[in-house]
This record gives sequence, C-alpha cells and structure tokens, in this order.
Amino acid sequence: MGEKLEEPSYTVITSFNGVEVRRYTSTVQAKVRTAMQANGTPSNGFRRVAGYIFGGNQQGASIAMTAPVSMWDEGGSGWLAFTMPSAYSVETLPRPNDADVMLVECPGQDVAVLSFSGRTTLPKRARLEQRLRAALEQEGLESTGPVVLAVYENPWTTLPFMRRNELHIRLKRSPE
Repeated sequence: MGEKLEEPSYTVITSFNGVEVRRYTSTVQAKVRTAMQANGTPSNGFRRVAGYIFGGNQQGASIAMTAPVSMWDEGGSGWLAFTMPSAYSVETLPRPNDADVMLVECPGQDVAVLSFSGRTTLPKRARLEQRLRAALEQEGLESTGPVVLAVYENPWTTLPFMRRNELHIRLKRSPE
C-alpha cells in the first residue's frame, strides 16, 4: 500500500513456535454482523463499515481507514470490524447512519497471533488455526473466544505473496 495506515498499539510479551503473544491497548471498533459466504468471509460487511467511515454517519465526517480489517464467526454469524483511529473514543465518534453498524469499546487484551501471507481460504485458515491452538496447548496457554482473521492489505490490489494476514485468539491469561 502506498499509505501507512494506523494499526492498534501493542507490545510483544513473548514468542514461541512462530506465535507472538501481544498485549493490545484498548480500542474502539465499528463492527457489523453479516451472513457468512461460502468462502468463509462475511458478506457486505466491508461495504457497510466502509460506508460509515467514508461519511455514512450523522456528521457526514470522513474517518481515516485503519488496518487490519478483522473478521470472525461467532454464534453462527459472521462479524467484520474496523478499529477506529486512536484519536477517537466511543463518545467522540459520529453515530452511524446504518443502525446495524455498532461502535464498541474493546478493552486491552492479551492475544496470541500467528502471521501468514497469501490468500485467506477456509482450508488454509483451518490448518493455521490448528497450528496456533497446538502451539498454545504446548505452552500451557488457554484461549477464549473465536479466532479472528486480521487482514492488513487490500486483497483485490495486493499480490497474494505480499499480503500480511494474521490469526488472533484472545488468551485467558498471558504467559508469566
């Protein structure tokens, strides 16, 4: 990408077997529930949240794009979220025009992260999730919640080998 997008702030606590354990600071997300497509990605979610940051809000304000775009499956629904720029809080963000776009505070958390490049197909994600979970088990770490796919580059304009993707999973406790 030509421009450097803001990313959520974190510190690396430890790393092992290709996995980083990161401590993320609190953030605000704009997220939307969507139906899941056959390829495992949420349908229409990107367009709806992008509409919000590109002026589809009560102030008609543009909000800077950030990275990554996060996607996960929870409770049979697909979710897609953008982390809002750190200059904003839930109180200072304009209200979305789309009532289904939710603004939520996300407290700081410890997350296990497995980075990878290329495409984000369902079989590839399942294989990498299995590898991530096995590495956590080997280290005696417990996870909680769904695995989140974090996509940093535009998949329509970035060559697959240049794409930066990650699988994130929240930890119940961080390593000592």
